[in-house]
Amino acid sequence: MFREYKSFIKLQELAKNPVDLTKEGFLSSERIHEMKLEICGWKMLYGTERIDNEVLENLIKLSEEARVFLKMKDMQDMKVMNFVSNCKSEERMVGHTAIRAQSISSNMSKEAKEAYEESQVELKKLEEFVSKTSEFKHMVVCGIGGSYLGALAISKALKGLHKTNRTLHFASNVDPDKIATILEEIDLSKTIVAVISKSGGTMEIKAQEQMLKNRFLEKGLNPKDHFVMVTGKGSPMDNPLLYREIFYMWDFIGGRYSVSSMVGGVPIAFICGFDVWSEFLKGASDMDTHALHEKDVKKNMPLMGALLGIWNRNFLNLNTLCIVPYSSSLDLWAGHIQQLYMESNGKRVSQDSGKFIDFSTCPIIFGTCGTEGQHSYFQAIHQGTVTVPLEYIGFFNPQHNTDQEIEGTLNQEKLLSNLFAQAISLARGQSSENPNQYFPGNRPSRMLLTNTLSAYAMGSLLSYYENIAAFQGFIWGINSFDQEGVQLGKLIANKIVEEYKSHRITKKFGADKSLDVEIAFMKELEDLSTKDRHENSKFA
Repeated sequence: MFREYKSFIKLQELAKNPVDLTKEGFLSSERIHEMKLEICGWKMLYGTERIDNEVLENLIKLSEEARVFLKMKDMQDMKVMNFVSNCKSEERMVGHTAIRAQSISSNMSKEAKEAYEESQVELKKLEEFVSKTSEFKHMVVCGIGGSYLGALAISKALKGLHKTNRTLHFASNVDPDKIATILEEIDLSKTIVAVISKSGGTMEIKAQEQMLKNRFLEKGLNPKDHFVMVTGKGSPMDNPLLYREIFYMWDFIGGRYSVSSMVGGVPIAFICGFDVWSEFLKGASDMDTHALHEKDVKKNMPLMGALLGIWNRNFLNLNTLCIVPYSSSLDLWAGHIQQLYMESNGKRVSQDSGKFIDFSTCPIIFGTCGTEGQHSYFQAIHQGTVTVPLEYIGFFNPQHNTDQEIEGTLNQEKLLSNLFAQAISLARGQSSENPNQYFPGNRPSRMLLTNTLSAYAMGSLLSYYENIAAFQGFIWGINSFDQEGVQLGKLIANKIVEEYKSHRITKKFGADKSLDVEIAFMKELEDLSTKDRHENSKFA
């Protein structure tokens, strides 16, 4: 459907001769002021994107042809959005917006109301848990993929709001060295372990949990007094005899969309307090409401972000997006958005037909803090042969009240000066008779700015990106809510683990009395070559 929209054809024509940001006088203050919108305390400035009013009007028509508001309403009403026609798929509702709603409204669907009510039960448990665990100083989070990355990024972002007597550690890797390092830094008698597994059967999480429980037992501590579980109702880990508390998550929330569930709630409320977590949810909910109800596309921040991304990806044929926060607190943010975008929209199958599509979807996402990036990969962004769109994130005031005026300016002002300078120099470029000092310019970017990195701002920023992923999926006509691409590697890994187990049982060791690390790998390759090649060829 995407390529069949009338606006698609027009946008292709416009992309043959896009605006030139280096043109004298083009980047005027009037343009910057006109191409600006604001919501939830955030400002988006997109005058440094390679668009004009004609491109913008046709992008708006594209969103209308794709019926994005109808699909956003269906998603927030928790209709089944996680499906692919004519293919075996998960066939699930999508409910991450419902569980962070602030109240029940008259226009909420029955399913969204039920999800909201269930989430309130978990929030009440969480509030009581935080108040009853004041004697604990440490929390170790056992999670992997979507069960840790977002929570880790946001807990780091809210560092300035952490309670002074608490620390948070993420055992996100089955690597025994990682857990050993954490154990060196904590007092087990003052530690809570939060185990996160929706299915209750993830191999890595089970191994992490047992390794930690063994250490508690060695110290004479009862694991039940120190372990809490976040899982699906009825999962193998839903056992109140084994855990101090059990928090529930639901099938209708995918891992990368789970930060606003108990996946994020348990660690962030522990480290920051329940009131901070509540403010975070309010920010996310307010941006959700804006995404659904602001029908003027020029004022709808997530939809504008989605359309600018599609213009760059599908019409200017730019294959990447660099997310650059000018805040050390957000140094893990690009990693979370990388998972959110690439796991959501790294797809090649039409949701309506189940057939392969013939256009590009998700770009490659990367990024780091701005000042660090300026002194490394920005060289290639400025003068390299590949044009990389950027999205900057900046704050007018620091999170910590420790800034100082040095040589006439605050450090936060110096930080923002670098952000603005990068946007201007990448857009305008620099002419020079010396080819080595020539900057081509015409490199598109946009920026998001707010007062300070508060819990509310962090929640609304999360929702902004989540709704961009949804809007883009709606326009491309793909399923943004499954992750089949993750499953194949898991399946083969489990087979290889069984090979290791078999060789250990039969004591097929190498000459140095250790397991031959290549045996299982080669065995699986042989199996695939003889059993799966013919089956896979049918879909090539």
